[in-house]
Amino acid sequence: MNLAGKDLNLVIALQALLEEGNVTRAAARLGMGQPGMSAFLARLRSHYNDELLVRVGRNYELTPRARELLPLVQRAVPLLEESLGVNRSLTPTTAKRRFTIMLSDFAALELHGHLEVIRREAPFGIDLLPLPEDPEGIETALRSHDFIVAVPAMGVEGDFAPLFTDHYVCLVDAANPAISDGALSWDAFNELPLASATFGVHHHTPADRRLRELGFARKPQVVARGFLPLPSIVAGTSMVAVVPSRLVKRLGPGTGTIAVAPPFGTVELRENLWWHPNRSADHGHRWLRTRLLDTLAPEVPRV
Repeated sequence: MNLAGKDLNLVIALQALLEEGNVTRAAARLGMGQPGMSAFLARLRSHYNDELLVRVGRNYELTPRARELLPLVQRAVPLLEESLGVNRSLTPTTAKRRFTIMLSDFAALELHGHLEVIRREAPFGIDLLPLPEDPEGIETALRSHDFIVAVPAMGVEGDFAPLFTDHYVCLVDAANPAISDGALSWDAFNELPLASATFGVHHHTPADRRLRELGFARKPQVVARGFLPLPSIVAGTSMVAVVPSRLVKRLGPGTGTIAVAPPFGTVELRENLWWHPNRSADHGHRWLRTRLLDTLAPEVPRV
């Protein structure tokens, strides 16, 4: 089989259908009516002898064959455009598209304002999804979604760039009597009831790893799914939590909680923007990640 007589518009339609996972959104992305996109889908189903998109409840899901095709199409379309002299990188503000970013609740809080600015610059839809709780889920997610925002050692392997940095602090109620001269001793830290954030049994934050190295093995009194609930949980109690300093700056004033330097030394928190290498050449993907990096980490060289 060769390309003679083949309609290359099918490839463009295939990319839109597989990336959007929805006929209506794929049609809107390419500026065409839903009947026309449905016709493309019918031709593609016939060509591959596969449903590609199957309805599950009110939504569509990609078939196993479609999931295999997605990275191949994402590599092929930019190369076709380049070979034909098509340059979409100059017109991101006219391209309709939907992106998914998987991240923690803390990272979502940090990115929210920046994403709103980007949404006003281009008609991109951006969905924020929680990180999977296991490493296998992370690896699968990197193939299925556009970006993951996570710290190193979370089981993510792909292309990445530094997004922003922070450091960990101890979160306590402002009236906690264990605070002495604005500090918390190691002994006091060990005696206070602990509130903790979890991101899955296989995921440990850099602060968790530092504490384990120091032999700290106390079980938390309260475990929250993510960082955001912790200021409200700690407020008015004797509990302590280890959280990013930016979280306290944002949520501390409203909850009566404060940040105290940790007695176990400074531990850096580095959030990276990760993506699958198959997406590196995609014009829209490259535009969005460049805007994210320019906004949050303007001093970092671009990729």
